[in-house]
Formats: sequence, C-alpha cells, structure tokens
Amino acid sequence: MTTPPPRAGRHTRVLTGRIATATAVLSSVALLAACSGPPRNGGDGSGGFTLSRQTPKAKGDLDSFTWATYAEPPTLDYTVAFDYPQNTILSNVCESLMRWTPGLTAEPGLARKATNPDPTTWVYDLRPNVRFHNGRVMTADDVVFSLGRQMDPHTAAAWADVFKNVTSVRKSGPLQVTVKLRKPDSQFPQYMATAAGVVASKAGVEAAGRNYGTSGGLDCTGPFKLGTWNKGESIELDRFDKYWGTRPKSGKVVFRFLTDPSARTNAFLSGEADGGYLIPTESYDRLRRSRTGTLYFGEGLSTVNVNITDMKGPLGDVRVRRALSLALDRGGFVGSALGGVGTVTGSLTTRAAWAGAPETARKAALNGLPPATPDIEKAKALIKQAGATGKTLTVATSSIGQDVSVLATAVQAAGTRIGLDIKLKTIAPNAFTALFTDPKAREGIDMFPLTYYDSITDPLDLLSNFKTGSYMNFAGYHDKRYDDLVDRATAAYDPRTRSKIEAQLQKHAADQLLWIPVAEWPTSLFLNKRITGAPTTISYMYYPWAADVGAAQ
Repeated sequence: MTTPPPRAGRHTRVLTGRIATATAVLSSVALLAACSGPPRNGGDGSGGFTLSRQTPKAKGDLDSFTWATYAEPPTLDYTVAFDYPQNTILSNVCESLMRWTPGLTAEPGLARKATNPDPTTWVYDLRPNVRFHNGRVMTADDVVFSLGRQMDPHTAAAWADVFKNVTSVRKSGPLQVTVKLRKPDSQFPQYMATAAGVVASKAGVEAAGRNYGTSGGLDCTGPFKLGTWNKGESIELDRFDKYWGTRPKSGKVVFRFLTDPSARTNAFLSGEADGGYLIPTESYDRLRRSRTGTLYFGEGLSTVNVNITDMKGPLGDVRVRRALSLALDRGGFVGSALGGVGTVTGSLTTRAAWAGAPETARKAALNGLPPATPDIEKAKALIKQAGATGKTLTVATSSIGQDVSVLATAVQAAGTRIGLDIKLKTIAPNAFTALFTDPKAREGIDMFPLTYYDSITDPLDLLSNFKTGSYMNFAGYHDKRYDDLVDRATAAYDPRTRSKIEAQLQKHAADQLLWIPVAEWPTSLFLNKRITGAPTTISYMYYPWAADVGAAQ
C-alpha cells in the first residue's frame, strides 16, 4: 500500500428479538465483548502471512521513540477524528468513556461502569480523580459538554450519526452522566469506545476557541499530552505524569509525516523511524528480509471493495453487478496490490466481525455467498441477458495507493472481458476524499475502489451503510425490507438476537452486490529492534497504544 486508500463510514480516510427490559442492567463491557474477539492465528490458508495477536512486551523504558505516519492531520479535534493519521495520534492523548482493547473487545475507559436500566437509557459512572492535561479534575460537566460538541450541528462532527437517536445527555450526579435515547440503539454504547466517546476539558476547549485541536492544545486525559507541533514535519507528544492509568514507558513520542512511501520505508530501514502502521504493500518483502526489525500483521477488520455509486445506469441491473463480480480476478489483485497479504473474499464483512456470533448466525452470514472465483462465461451470459453489451461505465482511479489504482485497472479488465466498456477517470490524491463528501465529485462516476474498516467489532457497522439515506449509500439504494432489518438489528441489545438479523442483512447485501467485495486486508506494523509493545490490531485507532511501547532489550 502506498498512501492508504479511502475508507468510509462515519469517518472517511484518504486513502462505522429480545430487547433489554426496563429492569435489566447490562454492563457495556459484557455487551461489547459478546460480539467481538481477538484475531485468529494463522493466515489466509495459502501460507502468505500470519496474523499475530501481539508484539513482545517491553522490557524497559525509553527516553523517546519516533513513529512514521503517511500524512499530517489537519487537526486533532476529536469531533473530526475520522482518519488514520488523526486517530493514530489522538488515541494516545484523548480518551473515551469506554476503551477498545488490543483484542478488539471493550472495557471501561473514563467510565468505570456503564449500565442500561431500560432500553432507552444509558448511565455512565465516571472514574474519580481523573486529571486533564490542564490540571483540572474531570467531572460530569466535562462529559456532557464533550458529547454535546458531537451533537452540535455547527460543529459538523464526523461522528454525528452515532448520536442520531440521542435525545439528551445530562449530568445525573457529580460523577455520573445519563444518556436518553428516542429508541433502543445497540450501536451507541459500542461507539463510546471510539472517538465518538472522547471526553475533553470544557474549560480547555472553550479557552482554545477556534484553535482547539491545533495550536490551542487538546486538554484531554490520556497518557500523553500534546507537545510541539512542527507544521509539515512532526508532532511531539510528552508523557503526562499525572495520568490516572499505567505510566507510559516512553517520555516522548515523535510522529513524523512521511507522505512518500519510499521515504517511509527507507526511514524504517535506516532507523530514522522506529516504527509505523499502514506499511506500503510494495515494501513488505523488503522489510521482511530486513535485519533492522520485524514486520507484523494483525486483525484489521478491513475489506477492500468496489463501491457502486450510480444505479441509474447499467449497474442498476443486478445482473451487471453480478457479472462484474464474477469477472474480477481477486487473487491477482491480492498478489499485485496487497503484496500477497490478504484474503480473497465474497463477503462485505470480515470474518472477525462475526467472532462473537452463534455458530448458526455465523454460518448463515458467511456460507453460501456469491462466488469469489472468476467465471467469465457465466459473466458474459449475464451481460447479454441484461442487454448491457457495449455499455459504458466509469470507475475512478488515483495514484493515492496501489490498492486503488490496481483495483480500478482490474475492474476495467474484467469489464472488457465480458463485453462492457469501462473507462478510467483519474482523480488527484488530494481530491479523492471529495468522492465521499461531495455528490458533485461523484457525477459521471459509476464505481470507485473503497477500503472499509469497522470502527467497532459489529457487522452492522458496515451493513447499515445500505439503509435508505445512510451517509455511505451513494447509489441511493432503497429497500424497505432492508431498512426494517437494520432498525430491528439496531434495537436488539442481545448480541445473539442481533447477529441473526445481521446474517439476513449480509445475505441481502451479498445477493444484491450493493458493493462488490474483493479482499480482507490485515493491519500491518513494523517495529525496529529497539522498541516493542505496540498492538498489531486496528485497536490502535482508539487504544492508547504508545503507552505500551518501550525498550525491546
């Protein structure tokens, strides 16, 4: 991978039965853990790679270490933390009510306990004596204020959709906050372990004003506080000595912005950077052979797909979508674009997202999916039946990353083989994000490559994107039955009940090929021999991973 491809959902990256009764009291930790789990050991069945559960624990402290990122965050304001660079850094500075763990389960964060006394109420009891970086002690007022910023239409928060069912957030005690929902919402408590649940100092945010997230500081509670920000070059984080949790092993973390993938790889090899996530795929072999460190792969909860953006033309006929899927060389894509590190799939959701589901629901979701191996003759027949022979379709491409450019070319080759005329439209890397935010940017485009990562370990994070009016439903797909199933799954707090409904959603989305799934893609991590302790999973987006990094010897 070069510059990471676009991921979308409630945050886009350049490059989200039985209902609890009124007397039920559910622990948010148990609720989340029931539908999540640690990554599987083993690889894709071909021996190409192995998923590691973790890196060795640190043996000592460090004065500092340096981390490479592919881009500079425009801001570190938690309300717009929608991208890899922002969250990779922010997760070590700002903390949420709940916390995602390296094993992709959830545990208490700034809230020591979360309870659900009735289907539309969540109560968060806060930890006492937690200090912000400005020295103030965290109170319920800070939580009400912080969540309120996510709901404020003037803030334009990337996480606003998480709060769509929230009617009020109020202080119900000095260290207690009560959230009222207009209807049961199983997803809301899960997202409180992401940037949606971040708590910042009310006084600090107000004092910073428009500069909050940049030169105005952050004033959160994490193990590190924002230090020097050298625009265009680096961000430094300094250890927060009054941190309520386990003391960080490093006194300082320096994040260097290395936009060129070759420069990033060379920095790993030379020791200029001690480590980094999102390793360029073209560098996998080189780093594997290197004696300077170790290349790891962990659960990424990520799938590479072809996003269908226009169903008014030929792609409005499901036979055309099925034909393109049947003609795609997924294995070739994994080999050439992902460096052989990936798993061909016909599933829009990752297998890990179903880790906590009952076996019956998991089988219903993952068995009997459309074939992921090419069948050109069947694809040609479908195109002929649809009367689409010779029809023109346009797919966006960009030099933003190999996974984008190679997949776009693979779609073009697939279409050509079955009688379609596929045009490529090149989008500049810095303009690719507009495909997610501006309908005008998608005009004249029928498809584009999309890498989607789940922000929570729940299949509904992805499957809800096809509900009528959803942010990521770019093609305007509408099916009332599907919408009703999404509503039922959202309302089901019991993971077993929810997973059965989600299996139905998965089957529907797969049969209709609302996006065309291509491959599962793990998280990549490189650590040189000097440091260790970083998690291998995508948990680093919302877990204070840098606090665990220390000396390897």
